[in-house]
Amino acid sequence: MMILHYLQYSRAFRILWALEELQLKDYQIRFYKRQPNLAAPDELKFIHPLGKSPILQDGQQVLAESAVILEVLQQRYDTSYQFKPRPEDQEQAYQYLYWMHYAEGSLMPLLVFQLVMSNMPAHMPLLIRPIAKKVCNGVKTGFLQPRLQDHVAYIEAYLAEHDYFAGDFSFADIQMSFPLQAMSKRIPLDIPNIRAFLARIQQREAFQRAQEIDGHYQ
Repeated sequence: MMILHYLQYSRAFRILWALEELQLKDYQIRFYKRQPNLAAPDELKFIHPLGKSPILQDGQQVLAESAVILEVLQQRYDTSYQFKPRPEDQEQAYQYLYWMHYAEGSLMPLLVFQLVMSNMPAHMPLLIRPIAKKVCNGVKTGFLQPRLQDHVAYIEAYLAEHDYFAGDFSFADIQMSFPLQAMSKRIPLDIPNIRAFLARIQQREAFQRAQEIDGHYQ
């Protein structure tokens, strides 16, 4: 029996979606609400020392990190390679590996940093809040936004020529969905190819089933 430890408003949706794509029925969900400060509750640390989500228990094994969980699920339950290019298709296999790591290794750190810089002034003492806001805006304008623009242009150009990130739909698209959804909601950008990709994946039946499940717990 698999158990998905599902933190409210988290990357755990990726794993729920993948389980539905694989049409695995023998899994349970344990839902955890975020604390008022948006941190994960302490009980998650009883499952994994870092108390992060997603966490997937498969038998006695405790798996963490989205890309690792997706890769293990694919290896164990996707023997027909529906959700990953076959090894002999070297170019698509490389693209799969690249985007699986790019999502959290390159793109998400910038988006998280942007969010921190946007929220930090509100948590400063009132007296220094204007200074904090000016500093944070300077960091966003001088450091973050130019780098994000490079990434946005890169992804837009790639999706102009590809419907998905590694040939046909794969778990790489699930991995990339989280930062792209976050970016499309939080940053006012002209990103037609990214928005078209998001619309495509949201039409998948497994995505819609996962959304219904997620809505039940939220």
